[in-house]
Amino acid sequence: MTIEIRQHAPGADLGDFLRVSDIVYGDDPTYVPPLQMELKDRLTPGKNPFWEHAEGALFTAWKDGKLVGRISAQIDREHLRIHQDGAGFFGFFDTIDDQEVADALLERAERWLAAREMTTMRGPLSLYIWEEAGLLVDGFDTPPALAMGHDRPYQQKLAEGAGLEKVKDLWAWRYEVAEPPKRAARAHEMMSALPEVRFRSVDKSRMREELGIVLEIFNDAWANNWGFVPTTESEVDKMAEDMKLIIDERLAFFVEVKGEPVGMVICLPNLPDMIHDLNGRLLPFGWAKLLWRLKVQKPKSARLMLLGIKQKMRGIKRYGGLSTAMYAELAYRGIQYGYEWAELSWTLEDNRPINLGIKAMRGKVYKTYRIYERPIGGDQ
Repeated sequence: MTIEIRQHAPGADLGDFLRVSDIVYGDDPTYVPPLQMELKDRLTPGKNPFWEHAEGALFTAWKDGKLVGRISAQIDREHLRIHQDGAGFFGFFDTIDDQEVADALLERAERWLAAREMTTMRGPLSLYIWEEAGLLVDGFDTPPALAMGHDRPYQQKLAEGAGLEKVKDLWAWRYEVAEPPKRAARAHEMMSALPEVRFRSVDKSRMREELGIVLEIFNDAWANNWGFVPTTESEVDKMAEDMKLIIDERLAFFVEVKGEPVGMVICLPNLPDMIHDLNGRLLPFGWAKLLWRLKVQKPKSARLMLLGIKQKMRGIKRYGGLSTAMYAELAYRGIQYGYEWAELSWTLEDNRPINLGIKAMRGKVYKTYRIYERPIGGDQ
């Protein structure tokens, strides 16, 4: 039996690369095919601003002439600028249950990274830390949430069989929308009573300006987190364009102190719940179904993607309950607008303050995603 690895240029010749998901996940009842239009844009330079600070290659695996797997290899120059760790990334690591296929794909991605003088291969990141991150290793019995990945249970065995070792686990939390615990309710009451504190919904009509504020808070609040890469202006432009289509501005808000936005919450309707039967296609009738589910039927689940407070606010006793109050504000809004549950994701396994805060709100870890790496060594 022979294994052939074919290389594909991002933005071109994507058909076979995209088709792998049907082969690997076709009989998986919890898999939700992503929107093909969105995925093609992510993989196309000029449509995804990631490629403005990155380069990469796509590969497919063929065994005895049959398509059996895929992988990407990419270098993020922003990551290298910040971390200077010689790390290149792999992503879209999807294969049949075959160690030889997995080994061949990873070896080819490693060769590509080695040729560009990377010293470590890390992933899966599809394509970088702020898109689909990690390999699902626990929580296969439910569909993925918005912009989160999905894998088959055997893929962990293949990854570790290829010599990949754990670097970090990312946790996804499930939160059943309900009245917040008494402590959180008190924090919300105290913060809301302060005359200089205000919770303000995102203004959808000026989305780009609002996301500029999100960018400022995000890049400040997350700066010291593991793997952090600052979001670029072009990425915020693209985010604003995309969010206009699905955002429920009632679940996205700022907390202002004396008129200055110092914290933000970005919680979006959980798109996979509304596209599970579209087979990844919006044409010819998918658009109508999605719009009806968003505007008429109304979403019942959401994903909390971002919650953060500027670093300068931390440690100020008067505002000590601010982050807890933000969780409570989101809970109250979720109840008011008919949401039933939300995924809060992702958090680093060792981010103790954030994890304790979510746990205090009765959130429970229900999925675990793992990031692996292995050294790149030897002549390639």
